[in-house]
Amino acid sequence: MVCTCQYQSPMGDILLAADEIGLTGLWFVGQKYFANILPDEHIVRETPILAEAKRWLDVYFSGEEPNFTPPLHPIGSAFRQEVWQILLQIPYGQTTTYGEIAGQLAEKHGMDHMSAQAVGGAVGHNEVSIIIPCHRVVGANGSLTGYAGGIDKKVRLLELEKTDMTEFFIPKRGTAL
Repeated sequence: MVCTCQYQSPMGDILLAADEIGLTGLWFVGQKYFANILPDEHIVRETPILAEAKRWLDVYFSGEEPNFTPPLHPIGSAFRQEVWQILLQIPYGQTTTYGEIAGQLAEKHGMDHMSAQAVGGAVGHNEVSIIIPCHRVVGANGSLTGYAGGIDKKVRLLELEKTDMTEFFIPKRGTAL
């Protein structure tokens, strides 16, 4: 059974969801793909997993790097799972690019090339944002793109982590990466 609870962050309300294994969702209320994997039948109740996720968020939003990770159980294809595992390895306050992740996957699978756009799709459909840090992925040219919670939140999360923002920019609407 999936249980949900709300968390009030400094950046807006967050909906958390977890099953018996781990956290299945963490969404800013109203974001793109909001709660799209949440089953119709779920219970609004705080569980130990949800309480641990809230504790992680308390530490994170205080400006500190949490030294623990709540149990995670993101739902997705094998490819998405692989991408999300790479996201979990991006250090706090650091960034990587869609292309660098694609290169890691291509090398792992003995391929010459992997599509950065395919990686972008997997990053964009990360259901456990912040904890699985999709906000730490940027365009190869330094563009801050592709955050389901909104670019403004992506910027604020990177700033919270004291990421060096001097090389980044927000692209104008309708421009290519």
